[in-house]
Amino acid sequence: MEVIVLGTGCPKCKSLEKATRDAVTELGLNANVEKEEDIMKIMAYGIMHTPALVIDGKVVASGRVPNEKELKTLLTNK
Repeated sequence: MEVIVLGTGCPKCKSLEKATRDAVTELGLNANVEKEEDIMKIMAYGIMHTPALVIDGKVVASGRVPNEKELKTLLTNK
């Protein structure tokens, strides 16, 4: 599974990255979690607000940090 956190480094972006890494670890998922901060690459996903979460090439959340339960659901229901 490829998981990408899109964000330029704001506190919410860092929060989503940490929460995502924690959830992947807790769930025992075989996932590669990356952080993308390049604004041009972020814009290529067509999102208007960061942070955003991309799972296997699909934007599943944008402009907010999902709570722990929702994040785990997004990661397990791909």
